[in-house]
Amino acid sequence: MLKQILAVNPNIKILGSPWTAPPWMKQQADAGNPYKGGSLQPQYYAAYAQYFVKYIQGMQAAGIPIDAVTLQNEPLNPYNNPSMTMQASEQATFIKNNVGPAFKAAGITTKIIAYDHNTDRTDYPLAVLGDADANPYVDGSAFHFYSPNSPISVLTQVHNAFPNKNVYFTELWTQAPGNFPSDLSYHVSNLEIGAVRNWSRNVLEWNLASDQNYGPYTNGGCSQCLGAVTINGDVVTRNPAYYTVAHSSKFVRPGSVRVATNVPGNLQNVAYKTPNGKRCLVVLNTGSTLQSFNIQYKGKVVNTSLYGGAVATYIW
Repeated sequence: MLKQILAVNPNIKILGSPWTAPPWMKQQADAGNPYKGGSLQPQYYAAYAQYFVKYIQGMQAAGIPIDAVTLQNEPLNPYNNPSMTMQASEQATFIKNNVGPAFKAAGITTKIIAYDHNTDRTDYPLAVLGDADANPYVDGSAFHFYSPNSPISVLTQVHNAFPNKNVYFTELWTQAPGNFPSDLSYHVSNLEIGAVRNWSRNVLEWNLASDQNYGPYTNGGCSQCLGAVTINGDVVTRNPAYYTVAHSSKFVRPGSVRVATNVPGNLQNVAYKTPNGKRCLVVLNTGSTLQSFNIQYKGKVVNTSLYGGAVATYIW
C-alpha cells in the first residue's frame, strides 16, 4: 500500500512509530497480553536499537524511505493494545547510548523525534532535549492533543526552550460517527491553525482510512476512530479529517513558510508564503454569525465574509 501511495506522490514523507518492543524485551507487561504495557528492559536497549536500524534499512530496500521515527507512540500510555511505557529519562538514555550511535554507525539520516504524546507533559520532551548527550541526535519533539485543558500553545514553550529543534503535531482522532460542524471547527482551530501558529512543521490526523465498521483495529484498540475516508466496498465517503487537512494541504505545499497575521475577534487564521511565491490564508470563523472582514496585503484590500463555523482558504 505504501508503494502505491508513493507511486502517486513520491514526495510523501513517512514517519514510523512503534507501539511496543517485542514482549520478550519487556518487564511488568500485562500478564494476559504481554504486548500491552510494561517497559523496555535496559539489557535489551542495544538489541532494540538494531530493530530501528533494520526496519529503516529494510523499508529503504523496498523503495520506501523513512523520513523520521519516534521511539514510542504515547510513551506514557500503558493501556493501548499494543503499548509500552518509556519515561523521559529512559528515552534520553536509549537515544544517547543506543539509537543515536546505531544510526550514526549505519549511516542512517532518518530523523529521531522525541516524545509523541500529549501537550500536558511538556516536561518530557524538555527533559530529553535537555540531556546534553541525547540532544545532538534529536531533530525535535512530537505532540498529540488528547489533553484539551493543556492548550496547543504550549508547543511554543517547547520551541522557545530549544529554538533550534523542530516541533511536530502527530495525532488527534475524530470520534465516530463524527459531527461535521463541531469536528471541523475544533480540528481547524487547534491543529491546522493552532499547531502551526505555535511552530509545528506539520499536522497529522488520526487516521487515514477505515471501513464502515471503523476497522481494522486491534482487540481493545480504537473501535470508534473515524478515518479521513470511509471505504465500504467501492463506496468512498469523505469525513471531517479529510476536509480539515485539505484546507491546508491542497495549497500549503512542502517548503511553505508561515508568515505573520493578526487575529481579529473570532477569525482564527494562519498564513503562508508558498514555494511558488503565492500567499495562502486559512481562516475559521469560530463565531455563530456571518462575519465580514478585510484581507490586506501590500496596501491592497479585499473584503469578504464567512458564516459562523465556516472555514475558507484564500490564495493570491
